[in-house]
Amino acid sequence: MKGGKNGLYDDLKRQILTMELDPDEDLDEVTLSEQYGLSRTPVREIFRRLEGEGYIDIRANRGARVIPMNHDTLRHFFLVAPMVYAAIGRLAVQNFKPKQLADLTDTQERFRRASTVNDPLAMVLENNRFHEIIGEMSGNVYLKASLGRLLIDHARIGHTFFRPKNGDMRDRLELAVGHHDGFISAFAAHDEDTVVDLVFEHWELSRENMEMFIAPQGMKADALVAMPTEDMERSS
Repeated sequence: MKGGKNGLYDDLKRQILTMELDPDEDLDEVTLSEQYGLSRTPVREIFRRLEGEGYIDIRANRGARVIPMNHDTLRHFFLVAPMVYAAIGRLAVQNFKPKQLADLTDTQERFRRASTVNDPLAMVLENNRFHEIIGEMSGNVYLKASLGRLLIDHARIGHTFFRPKNGDMRDRLELAVGHHDGFISAFAAHDEDTVVDLVFEHWELSRENMEMFIAPQGMKADALVAMPTEDMERSS
């Protein structure tokens, strides 16, 4: 944990993206002031900055909380995300600067290393940064703001994707890494159609992974699991 205003800002963003702080969780202004060696005024300034970026919600007379996730926000997320990502991708091809493409490549290498050593927190943050850079490459302030808000929930809903527990999920993670490589190659070639095709392939992979998190396979009831064989035979 770093001290000061920058440390508080960076730590709260990281903790929200990685679900160390739960959606709707209250933020204690006094405790954070003590932890980061700050008076309450700079803590409130950080809260207002994070509220403007979509990470937290400040309620009158009730303080700050992590931005919640509910049925409406999830529905809007799934409806809008592919459209925003595709528009961002097209504009990024048209407007990116060489330095931004270099930053994207460096971020991808960090993401690849994190996936190789199975570091889920680093994967969440580097993946988020990868897509943030594409937003910056678009050069569009309106879409960049929308993308930033989408990426918060994208990270929170999909964070379990970066904790693969079986071979299938590991294969899906490697496919996501390959998509990132494809984005970089397509940007370098100024190939707008390929970027948009990759956007929808990458989104479909993400959507399937997020659906697994939101609606996991149900557990068997204990009564059925424990039922003796002869009881099952009598009931059949």
